[in-house]
Amino acid sequence: MNLTIPRSAAIATLALASAIPAFAQAPQPISTRFNADPSPHYFQGGFYVYATDDASNSGKYWDSTTWRLYTSPDLKAWTDAGVPLSVSVFKWARPDAKAWAPEAAYRNGKYYFYAPVGGDKIGVAVSSRPDGGFADARADALVDKARDANAGDEPIDPAVFVDKDGQAYMYFGTRVPKVVKLAADMTHLAGPILNVDVTGWPASDPKKKYGEAPFLHEHDGVYYFTFSTGWPGQIVYATGASPLGPFTYRGVVIDYLNISTNHQAIIEHGGKSFVFYHDKLLPGGDSMRRSITYAPLEYGADGAIVPVRLEPAQVGKPGK
Repeated sequence: MNLTIPRSAAIATLALASAIPAFAQAPQPISTRFNADPSPHYFQGGFYVYATDDASNSGKYWDSTTWRLYTSPDLKAWTDAGVPLSVSVFKWARPDAKAWAPEAAYRNGKYYFYAPVGGDKIGVAVSSRPDGGFADARADALVDKARDANAGDEPIDPAVFVDKDGQAYMYFGTRVPKVVKLAADMTHLAGPILNVDVTGWPASDPKKKYGEAPFLHEHDGVYYFTFSTGWPGQIVYATGASPLGPFTYRGVVIDYLNISTNHQAIIEHGGKSFVFYHDKLLPGGDSMRRSITYAPLEYGADGAIVPVRLEPAQVGKPGK
């Protein structure tokens, strides 16, 4: 089949490709404000990164109650778009409940925000725009540890993947990764919560295991399941033939950093891939005051992910 691309579309594509920055090795934070746990997306012709707001926590724990949004037309200039919503949107949640690693998705002409609240529930809010106006999409939590079978110790770190057949999946959880199908309305579960099976762990590192931050993306027909191995943790990946797994361990994406957590998300746009993560990058930064950055993500001829090259100052040590 011959496919003719309109000249205007071709020009727009070339313009976007030329706008995407060439990367130096030194990581650059997207803001001078502390932030973490990136959820990057390409919405309405621009890049949106939803984040945990480390700047408003106590500095002693991850106890902020609001999320933060950053936008960019080109991955070069970033704007702090403020607070897209706070825990107070969910009337069923305690007003002081912790607002942890968020997720967002677009479907049905609406934007959905998946919010881990208090460490034991995941709420879902909906808006007609990506930068705010979010309202609770339900009268209760989408996932509730006290209500739902197999929700795990901590139903946190939601990540949503919509497959090419239209089925949406949500991944979440610490220590044991979880996955559940979402209904077409994106606000209800469409089946039981299942464990995600990862096999083929390296014999050379018997302590390596799943920790947190599950994320799924598809590349060239292969499903890539990335996650952190713990506290501190590496970002590693496993591959499979189905969004439900099982997945086979393949290797490291981002090595240990000099902070106690590691959290990633991957976006593919304009024929290029990028991995967003957080690190200790700003003056005064530490494990409670982190900064989001990103790097190009590359694949080998066999589909293996090429590990992200870190600056020497970034590289940390394994935990005990």
